[in-house]
Amino acid sequence: MRIILPGVLREYAEGAGELVVPAGDGEMSLRTVLDAALLDRPRLAARIRDETGALRRHVNVFVDGQDVRRLGGLDAAVEVHAVIHILPSVAGG
Repeated sequence: MRIILPGVLREYAEGAGELVVPAGDGEMSLRTVLDAALLDRPRLAARIRDETGALRRHVNVFVDGQDVRRLGGLDAAVEVHAVIHILPSVAGG
C-alpha cells in the first residue's frame, strides 16, 4: 500500500513524498495502515490524527480516489494495492 503525501507534510516525513506500508494477507483497515506508517513518525502522526487517534477535521484522506469519511473513516477497508492520498486543507486568502 502506498501513502502519497503533499509537499506541506513531507517535512514531517523526512522529505518523503510517498510511504510504503507492507500489505498483510489481504485488506486491512485504514487505521491499521496508518498505525504502521506513522509508528516511527510522531510529528507526521500529530498532523494527521488528533489526541484520540481520530482523523483531524481539516485532513482529507482518499483511498483509491474515494473519501474515507464516506467509506467508514478509519475502519474503511484498504485493499493490498491501494493508493492513499492524505490532503490537509489549505487556508489562505
